Amino acid sequence: MTTVATVRDTEMIDDQVAVRHRSVTPSLLYGALVLCALLTMLPFVWVISGSLRSLDEIRSDPGAWLPHHITLDNFTRLFATEGFGGFMANSIVVAIIVVAGNIVAASAAGYALAKLDFAGKRLAFGAVMAAMMVPFTAVFVTQFVITVDLGLADTLTGIALPGVAMPMSVFIMRQYAMSIPGDLLEAARIDGAGEFRIFFRIFLPLAGPAVATITIMSFLTSWNNFIWPLIVAQSMSSYTLPVGLAATSQAASHVTDYGLQLAGAIVVMLPVLVLFLFLQRYFVQGIAGTGMR
Repeated sequence: MTTVATVRDTEMIDDQVAVRHRSVTPSLLYGALVLCALLTMLPFVWVISGSLRSLDEIRSDPGAWLPHHITLDNFTRLFATEGFGGFMANSIVVAIIVVAGNIVAASAAGYALAKLDFAGKRLAFGAVMAAMMVPFTAVFVTQFVITVDLGLADTLTGIALPGVAMPMSVFIMRQYAMSIPGDLLEAARIDGAGEFRIFFRIFLPLAGPAVATITIMSFLTSWNNFIWPLIVAQSMSSYTLPVGLAATSQAASHVTDYGLQLAGAIVVMLPVLVLFLFLQRYFVQGIAGTGMR
């Protein structure tokens, strides 16, 4: 009896230790995630604080986290900047072209690479994977020469064109398409549906999360792009928002207006944040579906 009681006591102690271990591990994990989230938010807090401070206060105490006197003068001067409305409109037009182009090109290419059989399919997918590994700095000179030869320099089309079919978008759509059951598409073919009807009526509605993911990523890339618009745009009428803000934030004495730049950073950040909040659920589903195969 004593032996049996001892065994039971030992098992109870082991169970208690296991329960405590299971409760402590998630707590540590959540604590680490909260700490990482706070560290990630620190730059945003400083940018928001800086945008609400005067230029003199920023220069006298650049490391302060909270403004001594809150002012909206930076935003007032930003919206009154010559050409600001044009910069914003140019960024919106370029972003629409890039997002629409990526959705159309990536959806068609992803569907073909995942669900159709044709000669050179593996070679084509290998080319997409190889293109993902080529840095922009290795090809931007060639892209600029082609843009000039096509007569698209200093145009919004020339700014948007290199981003309308990003290899990453094709990869995401192809991987998500692989998770869609082939039997569903085959049943549609047996019922007499053609490939175009299957693509538009079955595939695209099911690929909504992947489309949302591509929308966010391509919009973010286009909206924040600085180097390529700076190279292609040769006049202020073609400047996008990041390039325009950088050009106008230099005072007459060639001293950087940090207050204007921080206010501009807030304005640039807001559309991306709003888009992500609206598509967050689909974005997570799209990323999760991409890794299924």
